[in-house]
Formats: sequence, C-alpha cells, structure tokens
Amino acid sequence: MPRKLLFCLVLVLFFSCSRTEPRIPFGFIDLVYYPGTAGPVERFSFFVMAEDDDGIENLDELRIYYERFSLEWIIRSNEWVYVHDNGRHWVGSRAIAMTDNTTLPRGQYKAVLINKAGEQSERTFNFDAPETPRFPFPNFTLEDGQYQIDSRYPENLFMMYSQEGDVIGTLLLENLQGNIADLQISSRARHVALWARDEISRTSVLTEALPL
Repeated sequence: MPRKLLFCLVLVLFFSCSRTEPRIPFGFIDLVYYPGTAGPVERFSFFVMAEDDDGIENLDELRIYYERFSLEWIIRSNEWVYVHDNGRHWVGSRAIAMTDNTTLPRGQYKAVLINKAGEQSERTFNFDAPETPRFPFPNFTLEDGQYQIDSRYPENLFMMYSQEGDVIGTLLLENLQGNIADLQISSRARHVALWARDEISRTSVLTEALPL
C-alpha cells in the first residue's frame, strides 16, 4: 500500500474513532420543602442541560459533589429525571437530600456529567437558598369537590398525578379556593398536590397529594 494512502487511512480511522466529552452549558439548583413529622424537610432539584455529540442516550451518569464535607450523589441514566424542552435535554433529580434529612449545606456544588465512554465534563453551581423558609408551610385541603389553600407564596399551582403516580402536568391557580370541577384538571389526573413557588429565592413547597 502506498505510504500516502496508508497515512490518509490512519487519519480517517483516528478521527472516526475520536471521542468527545459531554457538555453542561447550563444548570440550576432549586430548594424544595416537603412535609415532615418534625417540620418541613429539605430536598433540592438539581438539573443540568446535557449535550453529547453521540446523542443523549450516550450519557451514563450525573455526579454531584459538595467537596467541603465530602458529600456525593450519583444519579445514573436509568434513574434520573429526563426532560426534553424546546430542543434542549435536561437530566437530574428532584429528590437530592441528606441521608438523615438534615439541612442541606449551602455553598458551592460541582456537577460531573459522564458518558458511556468515560469522558466527562464538570461545572460548579452555587446553592445559596435561605437558611429558613421565607414563608410558612402552606395548607391544602380538598373535600366534597372544594379546594381550599392557605399560602403566602407568590405563585401557587396544582401538580397533577396519574393513577400510577406519574406527574402529568401542572396548573397555575388564579384563586386559592373554589370548585375543583371549574379548573382545567387533566382527565388522567387522579391526585393533586399543591406546588407553591417563590422564584426570587428559587424555593418551593410540595404538599402531600390528595385524591380527586
């Protein structure tokens, strides 16, 4: 084989087999309060915009570190929440928490996105949510087709769940009380929970789901 042709073949093989790292163009951390026996329990939603030249299915896991206290969370591709929105791919979890349900440490977190070939990229995020809730935990009742909400949060929505417990959508509430039949609840919804949000502090509350 001529040396020039062999050189070209080596180049083709090199570039066709070259591997690229995944990318994290953007991400966010939101604090979510859940009801607990001794008061609100903290979780956070941690999502990154994920990119990989070989496709989103080539991604394998997302790792989250808080290096000051040697904390680590690993979210594998068969476990993470995947959202496709306006051509963008988001992966993450809505249930990052401390094992003993204590307060999550504030400060700098590092996200590491790894694909199936082992390449990885990382990005740091600041988690600076308030140390204590800005507003009291809201109250949500649903009885005889009437809903009643006591909430000081600026934005209140219904989180709708299917019979299987899957989230099937949200509904922004204009009134904090009324007839549930007057709302545009999905016909697939079997339970609803109150999701109250404060965009300024990037915190929210999710109550227990109630049957419709």
